[in-house]
Amino acid sequence: MQNTSRIRRPFLLKPFQKPSGIYELKKIFKPQWFQGNREDKKYFEGWYFKNVSADGNDSWSFIPGISINDGDSHAFVQVINGQTGETLYFRFPADQFTFSDDKFEVWVGKNYFSSEKFYLDLDDGTHRFNAEIFLEDITEYPVSIYRPGIMGWYRYVPFMECYHGVVSLDHGLRGYIKHNDRQIDFTGGRGYIEKDWGSSMPKAWIWMQSNHFEETGTSFMLSVARIPWIGSTFTGFLGFFLHNNELINFATYTGAEISELSYTEREVNISIKGSKYLIHIHGVKAQHHDRKTGHGGLKAPVLGNMDRVIHESIDAEIHVTVSDKDGNPVFSGTGLHSGLEFVGDLELLEL
Repeated sequence: MQNTSRIRRPFLLKPFQKPSGIYELKKIFKPQWFQGNREDKKYFEGWYFKNVSADGNDSWSFIPGISINDGDSHAFVQVINGQTGETLYFRFPADQFTFSDDKFEVWVGKNYFSSEKFYLDLDDGTHRFNAEIFLEDITEYPVSIYRPGIMGWYRYVPFMECYHGVVSLDHGLRGYIKHNDRQIDFTGGRGYIEKDWGSSMPKAWIWMQSNHFEETGTSFMLSVARIPWIGSTFTGFLGFFLHNNELINFATYTGAEISELSYTEREVNISIKGSKYLIHIHGVKAQHHDRKTGHGGLKAPVLGNMDRVIHESIDAEIHVTVSDKDGNPVFSGTGLHSGLEFVGDLELLEL
């Protein structure tokens, strides 16, 4: 494994140094870049790197990030074991979070993350991780002045509670992840990257994602959340479906509508009607991710503080059916090794 301390850090900003005006402008169209300005008193930012081995027997997700607040600012790397639901939280001083100002590169201590590769060097005395993973054939989310990322024109709205970005819809993996004395080959596996930033996650949301359908290159993500808006709130959603190199966007800002939303402790059904397509999703959590257990507990931000616990499955199943507006079938398949979260009072999301 390459020693991350030797990786060159070009144009690296000092911790809590304010980025340049040029950086501030560029980052609008580069949602994968660090979006913070280091002057916020209540701020978080985190990247979600999901990795599934070629045989599907191992899946690990790593979330590097930064929490900035008045009393407990720090950097972190969260870890999710997809097979057991176990989560780990590696904490670092805030000044050990650094980033490049000309591309997507972040460091948390000796741990390095980019859209090309990541390296791990984590040890809490019980769990040790070393990794050298290269990301290949990344499918990036397209950006334009009209849609600077998955949020569409909402990306331009200042002072939103939480912003969301998709870095890689799907990519191949090459390399290994070593946990304690077990080294796992991830060559030939698949990966996915997204991120969040702002002051707090929403009060309630449903999130699901999979890029492990029967056909390689097929990828899906949907997030439904209760969003604060000018003194009130509304239920908004955003997502995408990628298949045969065609990207379908569906979101509140596209004029699409949720026509069905129902759920139990472990399952969710959502139907979305857009201008060209009808999409139905059925998601099922794995048994060991029941919300009454302690498994899958992740820390999430409230006003920049990482003191909220949420529960996530990354080995759920998501069945997706897509038809055109006349009802003709376009796609039907089940995504495995899927991420699925039910957070907060889901009654707030009801239509």
